[in-house]
This record gives sequence, structure tokens and C-alpha cells, in this order.
Amino acid sequence: MEALIRSGLFQLVRTQPVPQEAPSLLARYGELLVEKNKVMNLTAITDPQDVATLHMLDCAALLNCAGFTGKTLIDVGTGAGFPGLPLKILVPSLEVTLLDSLNKRVDWLNETIGALGLEGIQAVHGRAEEAGRELEFRERFDFAAARAVADLRLLCELCLPLVKVGGRFLAMKGTDCAQELEAALLAIQILGGRVEDCFDYQIPHTNVTHRVILIEKSAPSPEKYPRRWTKIQKSPL
Repeated sequence: MEALIRSGLFQLVRTQPVPQEAPSLLARYGELLVEKNKVMNLTAITDPQDVATLHMLDCAALLNCAGFTGKTLIDVGTGAGFPGLPLKILVPSLEVTLLDSLNKRVDWLNETIGALGLEGIQAVHGRAEEAGRELEFRERFDFAAARAVADLRLLCELCLPLVKVGGRFLAMKGTDCAQELEAALLAIQILGGRVEDCFDYQIPHTNVTHRVILIEKSAPSPEKYPRRWTKIQKSPL
């Protein structure tokens, strides 16, 4: 797994140097994930080669979309830690908050952070629609990231209130998301955002191409957002 990650990072990341220890740390993280997945449902991807490419290298592609050095990032609905934990390994100065609604995932993530010897990263139990209304989290982050299957309109309402003005929301999607993005333009505008760019990339050692939608936070989000989750689902912006 380590050799595959190392080779893939060399192909993929052109914007900044990768820490020497990053490939081995990412491989160790992958091993811990596969082992824990035997007793906890963390990922449907368990083949070591697929973990290396479809998880680790997929997340590493974000490095070509923005500069993370010395910044803060919240990973919304982080699940098994993607993309926040790989980004922390690749950019050690990045301060990362991994937000997830399932306590047992949060516990495992904090154990994994300790096992990898990482600092400046924490996993927090909570729901994004609640965090977005708390002073500790609201408009506090340079970046929010989501690698979720939820509709972009819903993701924007969950994520943009967490981003400070001048920051960015990174939505990781498939390349077939043009219609979804078009439908989300009004929500993005209401929440104080604007679409800055879209980045397509092929994951090394695969035929898979993904897209990152980069949304800049250009104005504060109105105080009434995010709404309750049931309301967000029932009446998307």
C-alpha cells in the first residue's frame, strides 16, 4: 500500500512538497482502517490497493485545489476520516476538525489520531446543522470539506455556515454533477457563496475521474441557516 501511495502522490501532487513520512503514515492509516472495518462498518472499500487509491489518493487531490498551509479545516460528515485525516498527514500545519454524528466513529478516529502521532487534529461528535449555529464553529474555518453523497443543496446549507468570509467549501463529487450544481446555485447565493471553480482529476493507478467544486464564501450566511435537518431535507434551498 505504501509504495502505491508514494507513486500516486508523485503523479498527483504538483503544488507543494509532500512530507517524507506521509506515504508510510497514510499506509498505516489504511491498515488501521481495514483492520477496524472487520468489527465496525467504516468503509465498503477494503482491498488494500483500493484503499490506497480510492481513499488516500482521492483525498490527496484536494492539494491541487487550494493552499492549506497554516489554515483551518472542518471535515463535515467525516465518516472514516476522509478527506480531513489524509489532508492533515499531507499538510502538518493544517488544523483539522473531523465532525461526525456517530460516537463510535469519533472514538475510533481519535484513537487513530493518537496511534499515528498526529497533533492539531481532533474528531468531534456532532451534527453539522447544530454545529453551524454554535459560536465555536460558525464561520470559524478557512475550509469546510465534504466527501458525501448528499445533494449539493443540502451540503451547502450544512457546510457554508461553518466557513468564514473569504474561506472556501470543497465539495467532492463525481464528474456527472453538472445538473446538481446548477440546481444548487440559488442555495449557494442565499448562503453567501459563489462558485469559484471546478477541478477534475483522475486518481492515479485507476480509471476513475472525480470533481471538486470550489465554493468561495463571499458574504456571511444569514442567521437562520442552517435549519433543522428535517427542514433541510423536506425543503432544500
